Amino acid sequence: MASFGVGAEQEPLLGDHTPGSRGDIIETEEHYKSRWRSIRILYFTMFLSSVGFSIVIMSIWPYLQKIDQTADASFLGWVIATFSLGQMAASPLFGLWSNYRPRKEPLIVSIFISVAANCLYAYVHLPPSHNKYYMLVARGLVGFGAGNVAVIRSYIAGATSLQERTSAMANTSACQALGFILGPVFQTCFALIGEKGVTWDTIKLQINMYTAPVLLSVFLGILNIILILTILREHRVDDSGRQCKNINFEEVSTDEVQVPQGNIDQVAVVATNVLFFVVLFIFALFETIVTPLTMDMYAWTREQAVLYDGIILAALGVEAVIIFMGIKLVSKKIGERAILLGGLIVVWVGFFILLPWGNQFPKIQWEGIAMYNSIMLTPATYLKLISNSLY
Repeated sequence: MASFGVGAEQEPLLGDHTPGSRGDIIETEEHYKSRWRSIRILYFTMFLSSVGFSIVIMSIWPYLQKIDQTADASFLGWVIATFSLGQMAASPLFGLWSNYRPRKEPLIVSIFISVAANCLYAYVHLPPSHNKYYMLVARGLVGFGAGNVAVIRSYIAGATSLQERTSAMANTSACQALGFILGPVFQTCFALIGEKGVTWDTIKLQINMYTAPVLLSVFLGILNIILILTILREHRVDDSGRQCKNINFEEVSTDEVQVPQGNIDQVAVVATNVLFFVVLFIFALFETIVTPLTMDMYAWTREQAVLYDGIILAALGVEAVIIFMGIKLVSKKIGERAILLGGLIVVWVGFFILLPWGNQFPKIQWEGIAMYNSIMLTPATYLKLISNSLY
């Protein structure tokens, strides 16, 4: 059995792939091309999932304040949390579904749910009351649709050989990070429309800096469904790259072999999932507080917060993509365990830097104090207070 060369398949995101000499032994060239076309479709699906999340994350708080004056910062936490709760509930369901049925089914259903939820988000201004609860439901359904991330990762892991897997998973994470980059970039561009925007009276749709991003997500979601229906095929290979029979494999051939897999290290799986939870918990913390925090710390308006926070998050996304692509090279030299430990140390240093250093108060507090003092020192206001106290 011929083995893979060192450079046989360290997959670049958009690079060319040549089966080389392995094609006539492990898999045919047609199967190889079909397998990687399907993987790239899921790269795109992962990208759209991230875009759907990050494209509105900077504008949720000002949009919530606009549509419902009763909403406070505590409710903002619930609105953002429902995305994660929906994703947490959907991930095992879609994962179980994909174990027994073709993965197209949970992928298409999940994307359709996200499209419908984004349409609801664009119309949360319309009800006469309880608008904040409609936004809560919309974000929860978007999160439920994002549960397809588990299906995407499991498919890519099962459709790649051991040598291909680290590179393919890094590409998946890079697409996820790229979605986090372009989402805020799109939001920043749509901020130029302004809060008022334009209204499509026929369908009572307001197109402004809050709704335009989700309408773009709707369009991309429909495009994604079309690509999955027309291009995606089910493939599975073992650690050596040989085709394996799969219960949801659509084109089972008689020359495929079923190779028994080794035992799974349960402790390593649990530890990895716990660390993944910690990393996402940290990200969720900042996504929740960054907009109200910057509005309070720097006295930014709603439009300024959407614009500036979008730029900041986009810059962080660029950094993330560079890191993900660098991991593909560094992991070959120092190992994945050392990379994981180094990343967690960097996170700890970041928290240390973010501690409130110095003795200065936020700018908005000083503005409030100055305004209060100016009012109190106005002679007319002073006389009015005296008059009110007498009568």
